[in-house]
Amino acid sequence: MQPAPPAASVVERVERGRLLRILGIGFGLAVIIGNTIGAGILRTPGEVAARLPEVGLFLGVWVAGGGYALLGAISIAELGTMLPRSGGQYIFARYALGDYAGFVVGWSDWISTCGSSAAISIVIGEYLGVLFPALARYSVSIALAIVVAFAVLQWRGLRWGSNIQNVTSLLKALAFVALIAACFLLGGKGSGGESTLQAAPTGSGGLIAVVLALQAVIYTYDGWTGVIYFSEEVRNPGRDIPRSMLGGVLAIIAIYLLVNLAVLYVLPISQIGGSDLAVGAAAQAIFGAHGDTIIRALTVLSLLSAVNACQMMATRVLFAMSRDGLFTQKAATVNPGGTPTLTLFVTTLVAVLFILGGAFENSRRIFENIIAVVAFFFVANYAISFISLFVLRRREPARERPYRAWGYPWTTGLALAGSIAFMGGAIASDRKNSLYALIGLGASYPVFLWLRRLRSRDGKDGLV
Repeated sequence: MQPAPPAASVVERVERGRLLRILGIGFGLAVIIGNTIGAGILRTPGEVAARLPEVGLFLGVWVAGGGYALLGAISIAELGTMLPRSGGQYIFARYALGDYAGFVVGWSDWISTCGSSAAISIVIGEYLGVLFPALARYSVSIALAIVVAFAVLQWRGLRWGSNIQNVTSLLKALAFVALIAACFLLGGKGSGGESTLQAAPTGSGGLIAVVLALQAVIYTYDGWTGVIYFSEEVRNPGRDIPRSMLGGVLAIIAIYLLVNLAVLYVLPISQIGGSDLAVGAAAQAIFGAHGDTIIRALTVLSLLSAVNACQMMATRVLFAMSRDGLFTQKAATVNPGGTPTLTLFVTTLVAVLFILGGAFENSRRIFENIIAVVAFFFVANYAISFISLFVLRRREPARERPYRAWGYPWTTGLALAGSIAFMGGAIASDRKNSLYALIGLGASYPVFLWLRRLRSRDGKDGLV
């Protein structure tokens, strides 16, 4: 299968509006921080400490997870500057490996991002119900209202969506800085040199514990690719995409390490291990009964920026696929404000259906299984992007690259090896959903052939 052509000619054929090139490094940092930092950093330390109840190992896996994200950012930043099209990793996969690879990456990315937007909104609704008991009965309605409200604001144009992202991400970062400062100023009863109540695992059991802990940490770091979903809308992609990705990843690593150090400063690691909300436990140790309220408010604040980011990102994936004939080309429509309106509508509709599905006990398990299955693909998509970089370096060595990955091929090779190891661990730890994911991958090929046949039949107007 021949690689897909560059998108410039495709963009020129879309006469119903165009994406606006108005974004800068500030938005790039905001969408990466907003999309990455959320409830995971509040919850995951307890899971990691339960598996690795030794301070050095506990902090080590957070450093290793950050290292994986940094290696990935170094490589994917080159692809983002070489192929500055909005649409995320779908763009790289399709250009380097052909339509089918792009189809798999694009659809799995879009569905998982819509599901993430729904899941995050449900959590916000539930937490607001705890903070304000009068709202407890309306958690589903609140989740629906959040998704629809962000969609309406984004419908007004890219400036609205980007400004909301900038503000919510800044508030999130400031809230975490305040929490970290409070832990260090008011805490001081943590582990320090304390001997743990449980010995750190050794041998094969220790290796499994490290792998599982690292999986949880890598999930928590996921989101650092946010800016590449908007590459076409960045004013200077050759400069701002690498700066946003590397700066964003470094900022997230710093925040995550400081949060974990702050929690360790307040609580012994034996008390952190197994806690469903380790940061909440630290807040309660400092603020007493008000700790839970503070953490729930911080969670809501953190997740608002993530909903906005997810909806904007998913919209761009479906828009890019529409331009390339892998969804109806009628969806390649952009309003004067720079928003792909039909793909925003479809993205919001799917998120609403996910929320309604998650609201009922009978369908909640289906919703959770769908999210678990598509989650299998998120590191697989990274692996495909790293492979794409190798392919394009070999196939198009003379192509202009405003930014070249540091340490290539070693940095890219390490990131690819980490992705493959992660997928192996995911299959071993969740064979049921991994099997469903592989079945879904096999079933996707006939669907792809059907879509391509429709595209060929309908000609340049694409799918109908």
